[in-house]
Amino acid sequence: MKKVSFVIPCYRSALTIGNVVKEIQDTMKILEAYSYEIILVNDCSPDDTFDVITEICRKNQNICGVNLAKNFGQHGALMAGFHQVTGDILVCLDDDGQTPANEVGKLLEEIERGQDVVYASYEHKKHSLFRNFGSWVNEKMAQFLLGKPKELYVSSYFAARRFIVDEMLKYENAYPYVIGLVLRTTKRISNVPVQHREREIGTSGYTLGKLLALWFNGFTAFSTKPLRIATISGTVFACIGFLYTIYTIIKKFVNPAVPIGFSSMMSAILLIGGMIMIMLGLIGEYIGRMYICMNNAPQFVIRDLIPAKEENP
Repeated sequence: MKKVSFVIPCYRSALTIGNVVKEIQDTMKILEAYSYEIILVNDCSPDDTFDVITEICRKNQNICGVNLAKNFGQHGALMAGFHQVTGDILVCLDDDGQTPANEVGKLLEEIERGQDVVYASYEHKKHSLFRNFGSWVNEKMAQFLLGKPKELYVSSYFAARRFIVDEMLKYENAYPYVIGLVLRTTKRISNVPVQHREREIGTSGYTLGKLLALWFNGFTAFSTKPLRIATISGTVFACIGFLYTIYTIIKKFVNPAVPIGFSSMMSAILLIGGMIMIMLGLIGEYIGRMYICMNNAPQFVIRDLIPAKEENP
């Protein structure tokens, strides 16, 4: 009998995580071909999420609770959960109930057909406009910088084989990005359509700052394309500046009475100077992250661990 490991990062989900766990339990009773475990990772939520997790673990022997010492973000919490996985198949989903646990059978069926990773896709997403925009940017970034196939949709609801988990656990960088880890491990990835639900309680934990941090993680940890773009942009602007200088000199020789345009010169200086500062900032971001990783900054720190006792209650 194959074992399914559910990993759920939790943040401000004291009112929702119980229903998610119940739905998983009801669904797995129907999928009798699998045993399962549930790993709940509290990402230092400011509410009483871990108290709820502790109570859930007390009542269910196949549920593991992980409490992080500080907020490491969704991907750091996922990595913490991956270290507790003992199953043959990994399933990740959200803590707010928007990802339908009762449709996990579709993902498992696709895994059994030979896929290594299966992402749930949504025809109509029920997120806010801001969150949908963030997801769209994340999609385009993964496509351009990480080589994600255009037709592939990636989401936080996915299933993966055990060897994918083992490969992700080899990654020790302080800035994990699960989508990048998956895309660099296998090409046998597919989608299955599922329904996306309305959020019943609360709002998304993603702020603009967290989305920006996630995007930086994606393109600095798994791609050098931004540096190549910076190099190409610098070369192009240098050529434009050189040609403009020649044009100005020739124009002055042809008609000495023509004044050198102060406004155009200042515009060019500000434009090129701004580009230089952006490129220096980009290079600094790469160097800074390398320095932090050399200092062995952790992906996560576990404060409390409630291990699972048995496969099934």
